Amino acid sequence: MKLLKYTIYRLLQAIPVLIGISVITFLLANLGPGDPVSLMLQGQEHTEAQVRAIEQRYGLDKPLHERYVTYMAGLLQGDFGRSIHYRRPVADLMLERIGPTLLLVLSAYVFALVTAIPLGIIAANKRNEPTDHVSRIVALFGVSTPSFWIGIVLILIFAVKLGWFPSSGLVYPWRSPDSVRGISSYPELYYETIRHLLLPMIALGTLQMATIMRVERTQMIESLQGEYVKLARAYGVPERTILRKHAFNVAQLPIITIVGLNLSTAIGGAVLVETVFNINGMGRLFVDAIAQNDYQLVMGITMMLGFLFVMGVIITDISYAYVDPRVTYGESD
Repeated sequence: MKLLKYTIYRLLQAIPVLIGISVITFLLANLGPGDPVSLMLQGQEHTEAQVRAIEQRYGLDKPLHERYVTYMAGLLQGDFGRSIHYRRPVADLMLERIGPTLLLVLSAYVFALVTAIPLGIIAANKRNEPTDHVSRIVALFGVSTPSFWIGIVLILIFAVKLGWFPSSGLVYPWRSPDSVRGISSYPELYYETIRHLLLPMIALGTLQMATIMRVERTQMIESLQGEYVKLARAYGVPERTILRKHAFNVAQLPIITIVGLNLSTAIGGAVLVETVFNINGMGRLFVDAIAQNDYQLVMGITMMLGFLFVMGVIITDISYAYVDPRVTYGESD
């Protein structure tokens, strides 16, 4: 019951955050330079009456505060508006593009966790030894290198020079094999999905991997210096058992925090990685919307990504109680 009350409390806290995101994004999208109608009609012969009709259709002839109220009223009913550039509902465009972005972000997190946690444990267990020094250099490289630059280097080496992996595009595993050229079975479809996904996954997941590995190493070192670990060693408990049963569980709580809070970093990195690898996801759609000054689409994508980030943070907070029984919500001592 305490956990349920805390969850409801955090959901209520998310409302002003999302309202703040909507206000800032709406002002930036509508007060920026450029005219979406002019970009829509670029290269076409048009009259002033046609321009006025388009402005009236999309509500661009109304004052800014009325447009914001109208947009938020529609948003509360699940209407994200209509894209000025694509001339389609924003919700339909996002549904088409969110799948590749989620696939990329989730695979990048899987890559980061699978590599960072073992490397962090090994580095902590081999503190100040060559293995530890190498892992710290790798972590420093990953933290200080932009994801788009890593993507370009990976393309030049593994796609252009060696020809091992494709340099662009993505094969979606949820589609039928018959809809993809040159693929006739599901094993081939999944194989091509992995081949196309591997390079952008590494490019996006390197920063997450480096961050998680540094935190894992630090927390494991602190855990291994705890009194309960010294007592276990005094009783002759094997070192592997100490690492797995005593030190590991205690060290994972900050990792959950990093995974939840770095979700915004991963989504932001996906914008650049999708552009580098020519992936038709939400990130690339966002870049196109900004270039076309399509404020309805910019608003829709920002609100969707903001909602996903806020939900990720809330889920992270709630998951503490399941990982560490000492964590309680709203309970008195």
